[in-house]
Amino acid sequence: MSKILYMFLISMIPVVELRGSIPYAAIQGIPWYVALPLAIVGNLLPVPFILLFVKKVFDWMRKYPKLKKIVDFCENKFARKVEKAGNVAFWTLVGFIAIPLPGTGAWTGSGIAAVCEVPFKKAILAAVIGVVIAAVVVTLIAYGALAGLSFLL
Repeated sequence: MSKILYMFLISMIPVVELRGSIPYAAIQGIPWYVALPLAIVGNLLPVPFILLFVKKVFDWMRKYPKLKKIVDFCENKFARKVEKAGNVAFWTLVGFIAIPLPGTGAWTGSGIAAVCEVPFKKAILAAVIGVVIAAVVVTLIAYGALAGLSFLL
């Protein structure tokens, strides 16, 4: 599998997302101008599906006692994040997705938007803006750190 395809696939994985794929691309020598747009597209690809289907999947999971516990955990986690952020307004969602920290990102932000019933178009736009901001920040850090340490290599 090519390094570029692998990087693209990494950007779609929950938790890792572009926060892992862009540093991987930098280490593999993929130019930033190739990695950045591919990581953005790869990170955004699952978003519409999450927004459309997470509530339906949760409803189905509630039918089974063991799976219901997982749903309750996820919804409680989302509720705690919403409480911390106040009202889930557009810019709050953008900021939550844009912050490149563990537990934030397009997957979690889209899940929160779906559970909190943020309108689809508004949630998509928030995800796009948030992912682009996160991608630029991670690219600057990853490629900047690599350039700064290149004298050691």
